[in-house]
Amino acid sequence: MKPLRSLLDKLHPLFVHGGKLEKFYALYEMADTFLFTPGETTKGGTQVRDAMDLKRMMITVVIALQPVLIWTAYNTGYQANKVIADLALTTPEGWRAGLINYLGIGFNPNSIFACIVHGLLYFLPIFLVVQIVGGFWEGLFASVRGHEINEGFLVTGMLFPLILPPTMPLWQVALGISFGVVMGKEVFGGTGKNFLNPALAGRAFLFFAYPASISGDSVWVAVDGYSGATALSLAASKGMAGVEQTMTWMDAFIGRIPGSMGETSALACLIGAAILIATGVGSWRIMLSVLLGALVTSTVLYAIGSSTNPMFSLTPGWHIVLGGFAFGLVFMATDPVSAAMTEKGQWVYGALIGFMVILVRVINPAFPEGMMLAILFGNVCAPLIDYYVVKANILRRKARNV
Repeated sequence: MKPLRSLLDKLHPLFVHGGKLEKFYALYEMADTFLFTPGETTKGGTQVRDAMDLKRMMITVVIALQPVLIWTAYNTGYQANKVIADLALTTPEGWRAGLINYLGIGFNPNSIFACIVHGLLYFLPIFLVVQIVGGFWEGLFASVRGHEINEGFLVTGMLFPLILPPTMPLWQVALGISFGVVMGKEVFGGTGKNFLNPALAGRAFLFFAYPASISGDSVWVAVDGYSGATALSLAASKGMAGVEQTMTWMDAFIGRIPGSMGETSALACLIGAAILIATGVGSWRIMLSVLLGALVTSTVLYAIGSSTNPMFSLTPGWHIVLGGFAFGLVFMATDPVSAAMTEKGQWVYGALIGFMVILVRVINPAFPEGMMLAILFGNVCAPLIDYYVVKANILRRKARNV
């Protein structure tokens, strides 16, 4: 590493103020701080000392995402291989199938290795497009504004591919992450000033701009021409009986079901939640209040029942393992920038999301998934929630001092 450190030190004068490449200092600083610990230290007396900075926080989230990433690769490939085996497709089409056949890996759904390789061939292209296009916008805005590239995109760039179906066209992926970074974050001033989760903003753009690519029954399993409904779609059309005919609760909890690439496994999300809570990065108040809000609301609606809406028959236990509920609860709702910041506000914010996701799922069966809209709605309300919590604290202190 010493030669690399020496090279960066020699290049440093070119990028600092007055250097020939000073406009590109943000790119130099990004590479330098990613590879090495920053050399600058605080001078004089400091008010707060804390080992947790933005970079460590974002890296902790990335570590917590590793179980989800592993399951993403496996389940994406497993769902495709299972359909190929069930339909006896001996010669699947496409460059991915050609590469797998050339390497002699095969499409065996019982082979973990075969499933992971097949899944990665869908996940990695989407991931690379997100990193390249999103990184371009981050670097461009950092260079124009003359500040460092924030580590916030490290998490956004990991989350966005995980909330997409494996069949998403790459040019639409590029448009989605562009909207999420530019319109969801940079127009408000960048990391720390955005009130919407950038990854969810990008997904919402794709959902309304290209609904055929991100909804329906033909996008969740990476086999051309195959149509397979998600569990929530089955619940919306056939109720509890339709779901239980195709899977068990444990299947849904582990995540061996069709869906967005990283959202199917509640177990993997639970492991990630344990890491985030143990390190203090993720708010346990938000996670718990989202869960309680969803359980209470779904219990009430289940008790009410409906003879015309099959979604009323979905039990609370099923709601928490289906769709993007677990993933959104752990990695999206807890975004420290777009979530409520006060402790009491976090309880209200989380309960609001839990209430909204069940309300959207059950009352509007045409849109069986509701986590994305619920969290975005919570993001919009978060500043107002914090405002009233702070205002109430001020009034209470004034009353004590009278």
